[in-house]
Amino acid sequence: MGTAGSDSNGRSRSRGMVVKALLLLGGALLLKRLTKSPTRWDHARNVSNAFSAQKFSREQACRDPDNYVNFSFHMLIYDYVRYIVLFGGRQFGELLRSPSVRWRFLKMPSNFVQRFYMVKPCPKEMKCDVELSSYAIRDVEDYKNFCDRSKDQRPLPEEVLGDIAEHLTTIHLRQCERGKRCLYEGSTPPGSFPNSWNGASYSTSEFAVLRNNEIHMWDRGFDDDGNQVWGPKGGPYEFKPATALSLTDLFSPFNLSPQVGMEKRIGGSSVLQDDS
Repeated sequence: MGTAGSDSNGRSRSRGMVVKALLLLGGALLLKRLTKSPTRWDHARNVSNAFSAQKFSREQACRDPDNYVNFSFHMLIYDYVRYIVLFGGRQFGELLRSPSVRWRFLKMPSNFVQRFYMVKPCPKEMKCDVELSSYAIRDVEDYKNFCDRSKDQRPLPEEVLGDIAEHLTTIHLRQCERGKRCLYEGSTPPGSFPNSWNGASYSTSEFAVLRNNEIHMWDRGFDDDGNQVWGPKGGPYEFKPATALSLTDLFSPFNLSPQVGMEKRIGGSSVLQDDS
């Protein structure tokens, strides 16, 4: 009986040691996962995911209607090789066709209202996390009501790539420090980018992804003397998810464009593909 009892105690101790070992191993793996530094592609995915929900500047337009318009921010994500192409903005009919009306209400050139975005990791030699570049659309009319179309009425990913026109800006984003309201932020380099709309000689862009899935975008044009000649002067456009808006906001008269569905993915493939 003594031998049987000793064997039973030994097996209990062995099982206890195995359980403890498994718990320690699981804890170590969890800790490693939680403390693992994000990769270059993780950062790119994080920024691209920030585009995923339909967003509005309605709250800002209600607060300051003289300087901001309610943009309805729509994105279609195309997965292609190692970057994604995003379609941004809405076409407001005559607002975009008449330069004088466009300046009064939008204060932005049309190719900044509707444009393509490319999101990809920063080159390894640069001190940034995500490279966000914007491009004009070769023929904007081809993308009229783009987000409202059925899948078979939209261009294929390779066709979209063929419709990318001149390069507008490139912003280098860095992950925000802990404690800040943002997740990623960045701006165009000091040299800025050429731009000739409304008497401008160059343009600048600032971009931020906030923790509440909000996006801030501030595009401005300046003349040779450094005077701002287009773009909002009071601060960036603030695009907030529809879920963050109150019922009063949702039915506000400043809602100039119809609501459409959330982002639609093409082909069901992953958002980004790694080099490997």
